[in-house]
Amino acid sequence: MQVILLERVAKLGQMGEVVNVKDGYARNFLLPQGKALRANASNIKSFEVKKAQLEATNLETKKEAEVVGAKLDGQTFVVIRSASDAGALYGSVTPRDAAEAATEAGFTVNKGQVVLDKPIKDLGIHTVSVRLHPEVAVKVNLNVARSVEEAALQASGKSIAELAAEAEAEAEFEIAELFDEMGAAASDE
Repeated sequence: MQVILLERVAKLGQMGEVVNVKDGYARNFLLPQGKALRANASNIKSFEVKKAQLEATNLETKKEAEVVGAKLDGQTFVVIRSASDAGALYGSVTPRDAAEAATEAGFTVNKGQVVLDKPIKDLGIHTVSVRLHPEVAVKVNLNVARSVEEAALQASGKSIAELAAEAEAEAEFEIAELFDEMGAAASDE
C-alpha cells in the first residue's frame, strides 16, 4: 500500500514522502495514529494544501521537545525492585516503569516514548533512550536498586557485585580472627 507520511517515521521516511508499506502496517499503525494518509489523488492534493501548516506544527513540537530534552538529558531516575543476592531482578524493568520514574521526578514522559534496547533484568545503572519527538531523542539513566540506600551506593560508583564481595571478605576476616583467638586461647591452656 502506498501512503503519504504526515510526519517523520523512523526507518521509513520524512514528512511528505510517498512510501510503500505493508497493508497491515498502514492499516493498524500509520493510519490510525495519524502518521500517514493513503496515497490517492485527493489525499495528495489535500496534503499539498496542508503541507505548510503541518511543517510549522512539526517545527513547533520539535522546538518544545528540544527544550524538554535539554532538561531531561542525562537525568538519573531511581527504580526500586526486589532482587536476588546476586543482583538478578525478580521480573524486569519495563518502559512503563521508566516512564513512571520520570513522571514522579516531574517530567512528562509516557511509556511509548521510552526505548529499551534490551530488557533490564539486573541491578545497576542502565542507560535508556527517550524519544520525545521523531527527531529528538535523549538518554537518561535508570538506577535499579533494592532500596534507596543501595541506589545511593550505586550512584557513588559501587556495583552490587563489589558490595557483596566486600561484605563476604569482611565476614571471612571476622571468622579468621575468631579462629585465631580460639587457637590462641587453646594454646594458653
